[in-house]
Amino acid sequence: MSTTSVEDQRELAEAVRAFLARRSPIASVRAAAESVTKDHASGYDLDLWRAMGHEIGLQSLAIPEEHGGSGAGWVELGVVMQEFGRALPCVPFLSTVGLGVSMLLDSGDAAACATWLPRIAAAEVVATASLTTEAQVRAQESAAGWVLDGMTGHVLDVGIADVLFVLADTDRGPTVFSVDSPAPSDSMCLTPVKTSDPTRRVWQVAFTKTPGTVVGAVGGGAAIAQAALRRARVALAAEQVGVAVAALDMAVEYGKTRRQFGRLIGSFQAVKHKLADVLVATETARSASWASTRAIDADVEDAELISRIATVVCSESAIAAASANVQVHGGIGFTWEHPAHLFVKRSRGNAVLFGTPRDHRAYLSTLVPVLSGRPNPGAIDA
Repeated sequence: MSTTSVEDQRELAEAVRAFLARRSPIASVRAAAESVTKDHASGYDLDLWRAMGHEIGLQSLAIPEEHGGSGAGWVELGVVMQEFGRALPCVPFLSTVGLGVSMLLDSGDAAACATWLPRIAAAEVVATASLTTEAQVRAQESAAGWVLDGMTGHVLDVGIADVLFVLADTDRGPTVFSVDSPAPSDSMCLTPVKTSDPTRRVWQVAFTKTPGTVVGAVGGGAAIAQAALRRARVALAAEQVGVAVAALDMAVEYGKTRRQFGRLIGSFQAVKHKLADVLVATETARSASWASTRAIDADVEDAELISRIATVVCSESAIAAASANVQVHGGIGFTWEHPAHLFVKRSRGNAVLFGTPRDHRAYLSTLVPVLSGRPNPGAIDA
């Protein structure tokens, strides 16, 4: 549970914002995003990644002190993720901390935590995970150990990862496995997936008798994956708040400087109303994110419910803000040279990363009878 004050969180946000403004301005983001080649290590600012760990210790923030971390909570991580949404740095933070650290914290595997968490805290390791049940991966135990076969898609940052955590089916139920040093080889094929967002890398991974190590208990992977994805969704929702704030700030600033028909465009009622709507949506998203990070830290019973609501609200607010920013900018907002499109692409890419808003609404609809204590009037008998 977070014990930091609002003032401490404000100071953390200001420190991260200043660091990213200095080390990762939009020109650097563009340079990293446009450096993509067939080399799996391209498309990242790895100097920034190391500086984040060595100068301000961001990778260690949510890691317990016994594993070399700062012992902060998801509230503080949410503050950092909002700043990442504002700046769009090309680093594997969501995959390593949002997914990798989440998975380790929820696995209860002391050996795995001792192996990986101190190295993540020291910015020595990039981690990622494929924890969805949609992945078609099967694991079998042999005399030499466990091996994985199958395929999983849309895995964040696996091209530069030092460890990949995978949810796979076994004869005893879904189980999480770690795969060390995932890289193209005879037992593993990594295929880059082209997406609209140039600031974030994803891959499809195919396994062929790939050695894996059990993390947690055999057959206990479903519960681990659900808890880890809940944390990751909350981190992503916080990033969406940052995207919305950045887009709104950009639109407001442009409205105060751009003239049309002899007036500042920000004085036109249509522009005022549009930006007022975006402000309301952004503040709603901020509140939803705030509630979800605290629900994770407090481990409340409704954390799953709150995390999914935050995911929907924050994603839709980010998309609305990024789209409105383009509209306010007019023709220049549609060009490659202007950064507005980067926020549009990040907002829309984030909105489908751990399930679409429609997916989460469908899940939430199944909880209506449980929450109300009454039969769902919309239910249809089979």
